[in-house]
Amino acid sequence: MTKTDTTDPANVLPTPSHTVGPFYGYALPFPGGADIAPAGAAHQVVVRGYVYDGAGTPLPDAFLEIWGPDTEGELPRVDGSIRRDPATGGYLGRNGVEFTGWGRSQTDADGHWYVRTLAPGARGANAPYLSVCVFARGLLVHLFTRIYFEGDPALAADPLLSRLAPERRDTLIAKPQGDGTYRFDIRLQGEGETVFLEFT
Repeated sequence: MTKTDTTDPANVLPTPSHTVGPFYGYALPFPGGADIAPAGAAHQVVVRGYVYDGAGTPLPDAFLEIWGPDTEGELPRVDGSIRRDPATGGYLGRNGVEFTGWGRSQTDADGHWYVRTLAPGARGANAPYLSVCVFARGLLVHLFTRIYFEGDPALAADPLLSRLAPERRDTLIAKPQGDGTYRFDIRLQGEGETVFLEFT
């Protein structure tokens, strides 16, 4: 048996690649990330739920970005979500005044997430909705979906929802919980998989 000279890079075989991360808990979350609506703002809505994998297990390390218009359906064009402390360079979080329409929510140890924002207004022919981008372990590419709100009269005429079978449509509709909040679970695959969108 001959011994390979491993001091010569030409003789060393590459090692298999390994998945690294996700490291969503580092640098991406910021104070108040899920509290998009300023404290005390009128027409607030809270959406909460869980992120599940294909086996129905809640994911403790998923990460969501949420965008939405204001109550008039206008997309905000203001800064204010992420601010840095000029002295330390650390994140201060939101300024507590501006509605930016954008936020980040990380699931907790039980796979639970939430967002507090303004109830979105309708844009064009669409029923009011929030846009969501999902990052999670095992996903090489992030996923896009929407959150519509049960009971909105515009749901029946929404161009996207009207193209879906009823059971698929239901995966995009948040349900009121009777306590002023809405429930919206995200299932990454398997039975009851959430409808995800592809943008080209």
